[in-house]
Amino acid sequence: MKYKKIKPYKELARFIHFYWELKGAENEKQWERVFPDGCAGIILNLGNKCLTDNGALSMEFGKTYVVGAMNSFKDSFIDNDTHLIGVCLKPATFANFYRHASQDELTNNTVELEKSNSFRVDKAFENPFNYFDHFYSERIKTKTNPLHAVIDHIHSSNGTANIYDLAKRNFTTVRQLERNFKKLIGLSPKEYSNIIRFQHALSLIKDSKQNRSLFDIAFECGYYDHSHLSNDIKRNTGLSPSLL
Repeated sequence: MKYKKIKPYKELARFIHFYWELKGAENEKQWERVFPDGCAGIILNLGNKCLTDNGALSMEFGKTYVVGAMNSFKDSFIDNDTHLIGVCLKPATFANFYRHASQDELTNNTVELEKSNSFRVDKAFENPFNYFDHFYSERIKTKTNPLHAVIDHIHSSNGTANIYDLAKRNFTTVRQLERNFKKLIGLSPKEYSNIIRFQHALSLIKDSKQNRSLFDIAFECGYYDHSHLSNDIKRNTGLSPSLL
């Protein structure tokens, strides 16, 4: 499997994490697992049919799909004829480019986009990442993100910030914060914070330069104990920490 990431045009960096391309390798077939990161994404299939959502959905050639934020892992089957390109949006930025009632309708789901919002296959084959830059530069609806400050606070605390403190610090109520998170991200503030905490713990576990116990990492990341961390990892990845 070949996978690469490309940064977007600098004017889009506030809204888009990166573009990516995935191609299957010859004589290689495997299930590929993605862990939750709190982000929505857009996928265009340029290859054969591709099973995703743990085998529940088959993405068709030439069609564009939106992938909602996840609160658990997701498996896709990568064949030698698989060819996908996509966009990883930053949290709460889907509404900057697309119209949709509420992101919580997309949570853990992959849904085909209507033609007016879909990528053009011919343009994508020519120069996909340059095409994405033009596509999103031309269709941006607003440059504001009402959750930007709150998201920054969550990330700066590595997901350990208290939700009530977040609401107070950002001059809103917990109830309003929850509504905005469900609408713009598809997750509650607590779910999103837990994912950021999990991702921080995962990065520490995977850091080959460190030889630290699970207990130490759990303490640093704000878990009750190593069992609490192990259970969270199992829920988000389907794997025990030793298999990461």
